[in-house]
Amino acid sequence: MRVVIDTNVLVSAALKGRDPELVVLFVAGNPDFEWIASMEILDEYVNVLSREKFGLSDEIKDRWRSLLLQAKSCVKTINTVDFPRDQKDAKFLASPYQGERLTL
Repeated sequence: MRVVIDTNVLVSAALKGRDPELVVLFVAGNPDFEWIASMEILDEYVNVLSREKFGLSDEIKDRWRSLLLQAKSCVKTINTVDFPRDQKDAKFLASPYQGERLTL
């Protein structure tokens, strides 16, 4: 099953641990799931985790960056999605569509 993880879930996992972290780690470590993300989503993950307001240590940020590089498949989306309610989330809706696999 292909899974897209929203940035809010990832940030909750990094900040709070417990349940959100368990969910992300479950998806990352389970061979029945393929965590997919576009380059745009990966950039958002890294940028949001780096925000000073969250106060994440360099160790925690490095841990999550490493997990992102190991646990996900990166896709180049070929479709766009019009999502007027929140255009910033359109990239999350577009990423599961068929796209070219990228190597990082």
